Amino acid sequence: MSKSAGSSGGGSASAAARARTPLAQMEQNLGHCKTPELACAELSRIFNVKSAEVALLRVEKEALNFLFPVELKAAGSIPLSSASAVAARTANTRKLELFNSFVIVQHANVFETIKLSTLGQSEEPGANTIQKLMSTPIIDSKQSVIGVIQVCRKGITPDNAGADFTLADLHKLELAAKGLSRMPFMYAA
Repeated sequence: MSKSAGSSGGGSASAAARARTPLAQMEQNLGHCKTPELACAELSRIFNVKSAEVALLRVEKEALNFLFPVELKAAGSIPLSSASAVAARTANTRKLELFNSFVIVQHANVFETIKLSTLGQSEEPGANTIQKLMSTPIIDSKQSVIGVIQVCRKGITPDNAGADFTLADLHKLELAAKGLSRMPFMYAA
């Protein structure tokens, strides 16, 4: 009798527990974001970084194209075959990456040189150098990589850029990628 009493109403408690899972919370946070700009603004809030420190890319044909920041949309795309682009490597290996000493990582830094004027990027020389970076693939329900999300911390020095990213931060980014995989803007029209 106590067993049935314990399971009575369990469906509601179970649904409430699911609603509080980290994935459900992340999906709820991102659920109201109908555009890449709003989603990236929410990610900058979640990770306590500036808007210019979030990048969202979508796979289109054999390249990654920026959805955010807007200035990088016109700057070009990243071929998935690129050996030096971290975003391409993330898409190809399907692995999450975390670098708290990113300046020593060999990478294509052409996008770091583009002024992100609409996001209030610093004018100070060297202040927009990526010091710390997290990168994760966005994978759809068919297990295809449809994009990449990157969150970084910029600054003249690693200390100036802010706190190191943690494994918990990387896990949150992975959950965000799962939420983003359900967003219509992640699919080319």
